[in-house]
Amino acid sequence: MRLLPLFAVAALFGSAPVARAAEKDALVYEMRTYYPAKGKMDALHARFKNHTLKLFEKHGITNVAYFTPLADKDAKLVFFLSYPSKAAREKSWKAFLDDPDWKKAYADSEKDGKLVEKVEQRFLTTTEYSPLFKVAKGTEPRVFELRTYVATKGNLGHLNDRFKNHTIKLFEKHGMTNLVYWNLLKGTQDEDKLLVYLLAHKSKDDGLKSFDTFRKDPDWLAARKASEEKAGGSLTEAKGGVVSEYLQATDYSPLK
Repeated sequence: MRLLPLFAVAALFGSAPVARAAEKDALVYEMRTYYPAKGKMDALHARFKNHTLKLFEKHGITNVAYFTPLADKDAKLVFFLSYPSKAAREKSWKAFLDDPDWKKAYADSEKDGKLVEKVEQRFLTTTEYSPLFKVAKGTEPRVFELRTYVATKGNLGHLNDRFKNHTIKLFEKHGMTNLVYWNLLKGTQDEDKLLVYLLAHKSKDDGLKSFDTFRKDPDWLAARKASEEKAGGSLTEAKGGVVSEYLQATDYSPLK
């Protein structure tokens, strides 16, 4: 398959990022992953649905999306929250944890044992090229794909540039919906390494087919070649540099 020369890549794509809303998304997002105790996922869902979401909102925490893995819905709960700032986040969580209604809901739900074995969290900010994240229900049923990229040393900027100038437009070309792109919040561990983003597809099969055609696209092959030549090698780590997981929204998730 013939690859375009580097000057042709630049002419084809230009340097302007994909159009996004004029309003800058300055929110701080938190990605939390809860691993339930054995047999406790239903009880965990019930606590979120009946208590936690309402109490989050009461204390200024915005519920964004709640997901379970498509492959194993009982394996974990992955959810996203947003705040005006990191300082606002700390204030809201303190008020939430001190709320008597939360303390009662927590105690009542754990009378027969704890619901969560492990919690993971990341703090995120949207990239400059991310579409403005709209938390809404899709017009048709869809699945979500959470992708995490670990950049090679010093190459997160090059990776972001490739997405800004090439990748997200090619994703749309091949039927994928770009929802949001994040880097880690400044001052947090691995801030110079990670790109985290969400796509939407009609189904997992559609997502896999879209990626298959995307990877064979001559424009993508040329863009990848050009970006790697500029950076002096691969932009993502060889081992664990690209992780993809298909997710489904819970019935109480604002984003569906």
